[in-house]
Amino acid sequence: MAATMMSTSSLRAPVARDAFRTSTKSSPAARKGLRVLALGPQAEPSKAATPDDILAYAKTLPGISQPFPDIFDPANLLSNATSIQEVKRWRESEITHGRVAMLAALGWIVGEFVADKKLLVNSDGRITGPAIDHFQQVEYKGAIFWEPLVFSIGLAEAWRIGVGWANPSSDKFNQLRDDYSPGEIGFDPLGLTPTDPKEKYDLQTKELNNGRLAMIGIAGFVAQELVKKQEIFYQVGDTVKGSSSPPL
Repeated sequence: MAATMMSTSSLRAPVARDAFRTSTKSSPAARKGLRVLALGPQAEPSKAATPDDILAYAKTLPGISQPFPDIFDPANLLSNATSIQEVKRWRESEITHGRVAMLAALGWIVGEFVADKKLLVNSDGRITGPAIDHFQQVEYKGAIFWEPLVFSIGLAEAWRIGVGWANPSSDKFNQLRDDYSPGEIGFDPLGLTPTDPKEKYDLQTKELNNGRLAMIGIAGFVAQELVKKQEIFYQVGDTVKGSSSPPL
């Protein structure tokens, strides 16, 4: 009898152990629910706040206009600024690139307009086609192109650095001078800068807006000619005439 009872209890022990394991083993859904409960409700990441002094300074800068009466910064880039000096460098960069883009857009159109005409380095009228290929054609003819261009850019940058940037050996490395306003390098041969502060602010805003448009425009010129292999005005003409292959 004792032996029978011992054998019975030894058989029941694994069964009971397996039943306990089965009852305590959770399903994947249950485990996921437990993890959610353990982690608790997750808060959505909030936008980084822009320091008050940086925001106040940015609102005093030209370039704020309709249809955005406040600062247009959908990517919240201003919150990454560590100081007012950094915001000044960003504005200096925007003005400089806008001016370069305006010159580039004008030069792009003029270059295509005078293509095929016997002028300057194109005395034989062999430079033709989209402006994106003109400089290769100039170099192929053996004309000097890059040397005077790089030299001119170097002179312009040297002037801008000398006027607006702090001494790099000082504690203000890679910073603008405290008394320098972004973009005001003193180059105004025609005397177009108004003396009235309000008129000057409006003129600077117009320059910024045109520079922003030019940066987008010159990027579009390059993209379209890379794809279409055709001059900009030919593409516009095809679109107006209802061509079957309008530009991008």
